[in-house]
Amino acid sequence: MRLPRVITVCLAGAAVLLPLAACSSDEPAAGQAPQAAATETPSSPEPEEVKAHPFTGMPYETLKPVLAVKIENTAAGKPQLGLKSADIVYVEQVEAGLTRLMAIFSSKLPPKVGPVRSARISDLHIAPQFGKPAFSYSGAQTKMLPFIAEASLYDVGDTRNPGAYFRQPGRFAPYNLFANTKQLLAKAPRASKAKDVGFTFGDAPAEGGVERKSYTVKWPAARLTFAWSQAKEQWLIWQDGKKNMAAEGGQLGAPTIVIQYTKTERSQFHDKNDSYTPLVHTTGKGSAIVLRDGKAFKARWERESEESGTTFTTESGEPMNFAPGQVWVALASRKPVIP
Repeated sequence: MRLPRVITVCLAGAAVLLPLAACSSDEPAAGQAPQAAATETPSSPEPEEVKAHPFTGMPYETLKPVLAVKIENTAAGKPQLGLKSADIVYVEQVEAGLTRLMAIFSSKLPPKVGPVRSARISDLHIAPQFGKPAFSYSGAQTKMLPFIAEASLYDVGDTRNPGAYFRQPGRFAPYNLFANTKQLLAKAPRASKAKDVGFTFGDAPAEGGVERKSYTVKWPAARLTFAWSQAKEQWLIWQDGKKNMAAEGGQLGAPTIVIQYTKTERSQFHDKNDSYTPLVHTTGKGSAIVLRDGKAFKARWERESEESGTTFTTESGEPMNFAPGQVWVALASRKPVIP
């Protein structure tokens, strides 16, 4: 049973006892009946419930629509803009063993985001667990367009919503396409609001964690290293040996990193160089490593269907709690191959 995502804060109320009037005699005054000493029972304060966001475990007031954006993740497209505001960031393998990102926004919405890149078939299998989110991307293979049309998402790509996109000066195509997030969501007024996607947040397991200064995940042509910073209470991110910097300033990082080991195989799609597009299977079950609080925890993941969320448990079957804040999910393979 997963732990409820409710943080209870008790407001300590001090009970004030009113002083009794002092008398010079223990006897009641003439004509007055004796009265019992007044007592006041301290009232028990009602706990104040602070709701925890299903994507981050952080307090929130209202749940907002979900926006998923496909973002470039090679040196040519860096630094990326807007990732610091994402609730969840998925790292997916694409052609030639490289990676791209799918950033999930809901609790925070940056004004602009990018570079926005093209969609992949794996995106369409990740999206349904968020209901029907708005999906921002910059085109797709012609034979994949029918799949996008049938997918559980609202298409706010650059073809359907060109007014939301712009070319960023100082960058070169195709790595200069950015988007205004409010305009993206304006074209998807019925986009699903954030809901339970299987994550649990709270204290780390008492046992099972191994202290780690860093952890590296490899794909055929990309490498991400997560290094723990006690000062920032985050795993700072390096890619291919270089700091992963944000366009807003500072190094990208998150309090929780999930390395989710999945089955990856060839899809029916390929690029102009005949490099096959990987299909990352995010339903089913498998193993994972969860990085939090300077430790690595072995875990298991399970997702019964595309409409359901992904749950993470410890090796003993207890909920694998994440640290509150942004979550990066690196979809990797134990033996990565170029499809």
